[in-house]
Amino acid sequence: MSFKSFAALCFVSLAITVQAQTTVGVSRYVNPFIGASTNTASSYHGLGKTFPGAATPFGMTQVSPNTITGGDNGSGYSYEHKTIEGFAFTQMSGVGWYGDLGNFLVMPSTGPLHVVAGKEDSDEIKGYRSTYDKASEKAEAGYYSVFLDRYQIQAEATASPYGGMLRFTFPENDTSRIQIDLARRVGGTSTRQSVEVVDGNTIKGWIKCDSTGGGWGDGDGHPDYTVYFYAEFSKPLLNYGFWAQDVPDGQDRKNKDVASLEYQRMLEKAKIIPGASAVEADHVGFYLEFPTRDQEQVLLKVGISFTDMQGAENNFFADVKGKNFRTMQELAQKAWDDALGKIDVKGGTEDEKSIFYTALYHTMIDPRNITDVDGRYPRPNGKVHESEGFTKRTIFSGWDVFRSQFPLQTIINPKLVNEEINSLISLAQQSNKNYLERWEFFNAYSGCMIGNPALSVIADAYAKGIRGFDQEQALDLMIKTSEKFGNSDLGYVPVEAGFSISETLEYAYTDWCIAQMAKNMGKKDIYEKYMERGQFYKNIFDSRKDWFRPKHKDGSWEKWPEEGRLKEWYGSIEANSYQQGWFVPHDVEGMVELMGGREKVLADLTAFFENTPKDFLWNKYYNHANEPVHHVPFLFNRLGAPELTQKWTRYICEHAYKNEVEGLTGNEDVGQMSAWYVLAASGIHPIAPGDPVYEITSPVFEEITFKLDNGKQFNIIAANNAKENIYIQAASLNGKPLEKMQLSHADILKGGTLRLEMGAMPKVQH
Repeated sequence: MSFKSFAALCFVSLAITVQAQTTVGVSRYVNPFIGASTNTASSYHGLGKTFPGAATPFGMTQVSPNTITGGDNGSGYSYEHKTIEGFAFTQMSGVGWYGDLGNFLVMPSTGPLHVVAGKEDSDEIKGYRSTYDKASEKAEAGYYSVFLDRYQIQAEATASPYGGMLRFTFPENDTSRIQIDLARRVGGTSTRQSVEVVDGNTIKGWIKCDSTGGGWGDGDGHPDYTVYFYAEFSKPLLNYGFWAQDVPDGQDRKNKDVASLEYQRMLEKAKIIPGASAVEADHVGFYLEFPTRDQEQVLLKVGISFTDMQGAENNFFADVKGKNFRTMQELAQKAWDDALGKIDVKGGTEDEKSIFYTALYHTMIDPRNITDVDGRYPRPNGKVHESEGFTKRTIFSGWDVFRSQFPLQTIINPKLVNEEINSLISLAQQSNKNYLERWEFFNAYSGCMIGNPALSVIADAYAKGIRGFDQEQALDLMIKTSEKFGNSDLGYVPVEAGFSISETLEYAYTDWCIAQMAKNMGKKDIYEKYMERGQFYKNIFDSRKDWFRPKHKDGSWEKWPEEGRLKEWYGSIEANSYQQGWFVPHDVEGMVELMGGREKVLADLTAFFENTPKDFLWNKYYNHANEPVHHVPFLFNRLGAPELTQKWTRYICEHAYKNEVEGLTGNEDVGQMSAWYVLAASGIHPIAPGDPVYEITSPVFEEITFKLDNGKQFNIIAANNAKENIYIQAASLNGKPLEKMQLSHADILKGGTLRLEMGAMPKVQH
């Protein structure tokens, strides 16, 4: 889970129900408000941080309201904020670390022109932001609407794969307006913008975003991208203009700077330039003014590209031009019905279906497409590249998504997995870095978090027969990545070099992933070398403490804290050693032996869950709000206590996920939090991606059907399932009894039925 805010805010339950929808498909269950909050409940914790606006599956654009920029509001929107500053065409989903995107911010307004947004928490500066009627807010798959109180304007948004559309219903007014803040950016500011008039209804231009303007990691994530736009108004450009301000040399432009009153006062002095043909500056805006009749609707259609200006124009004419608002909305909903229809569930409550399909929806935002309709995409350093037969994708939150998100996609979207792997390989080549990035953002090697998660994604895909990439090249890059970031000659990561426990364990796992890939490719020497390195997790286990412990370069142990295993950040990133220490997914048997045997580990693991708070908010035990523990409930299967896996996964599904704004206990993290639910609620989840095996657990629903790309279907039937009947009494695959609570990926691909007989009591008592 990417770095979250340290701010402590009050926790308020905010329930939102799914609005009535125009579609009869499964997208009707999607509630985009789930997770759309940054409210925090403890010192190091944030909620879902999703956005409620319109998108299409893995599309280039996301048209969503933005409330504030900065800090922990990584998606640009949070439900508890009281004002909206505009509607942007690009958003991130469920991230901390300041966030980014939020580009091409459009605001309808009336009356005097304001060139800055102003601040929600201050009346010291006049801005264009507006309060809004919470009761009027409506969000569904591919659509969002809200009523802006200040201007008495109804705003609606929809999206297409390469663009989007805004529809504003104005009151009667002599000076109605659509204004676009081209400098606006979540977590900072864009650093240079250009806009020009194309014809009597159209503008085009670009928005440059680099690390000097903050953004991803407040600039520490090395963001460097350019948004190109081509935009058409339904109103003619008769009374239009620009505002422009060159920022003084030496003026800092990170998040805290641009969010300050002083910075906004500087921008308030921007020069108004009516009727010009083009403007370029450090801070640019555009406005179009016109009279409106009461309830008159005005449209803004936009095509977006991250490649070049021609790409934006091509995308506009191929994907946006000629469509009306309703057509685009219906196409977006159909796209969601088709995408979400890859999994069909029966049974469960209406709320559980909303939680499930919204979770599945959130797994289909990223990795998003950045390949234009003509097959071109942006290379590192601003160069343009022609696609080599795959769709280039971006936003790979590796440390999060290797655990559940990509294993889920191997079942329902194997082509997407191939495309992401090809995208990572091509980036390593084109950047001349020759290693696989752990957290990629628009070609940026952000370096966010730890480990080598791309190795897990590649090994898991290969093991499952997803091999539409250069396998020799992939293995070579996996090895180079491990040699660059790994357990070194010491056989562990010392305290002086990083998070000794977290990094040592994760590097051991991904070295094992290299071994699995090499074994499948018949490369014995590589297999043996990296299998040995996969055992390096043992090098930081202190038998005197019976647990993992940070170790210094000289071999001495880091001082044991008074809190023991509950000390947060003790050799562990965003975790304590109790949580991180369970991460030996590739060698559970060896881990159990190291920890003192089955009975001892079973008792310890049971206590780990029994001490977890019922609300699953940030805590020192099973902290579902963060990723390191997401495989842990399934360890009971390997300990011969599958009934405890069944008990706790059902408990987590019930208590950590809600059909509410605050329905996610932690950051969505680019699909990971939701993918865990989709898999667990379906009754399966991996422990060690790279091993094509899923642990079987108790499904939430009576029947789950996976519709596979090979034309076959795999069904999971939970007979006699109910809220109280959470325990599996018997399991069979295609009529044959199963001895273990495990299922292979090959079994799924063959099609067929996993049948589970459910009951109220555990089959085996411990």
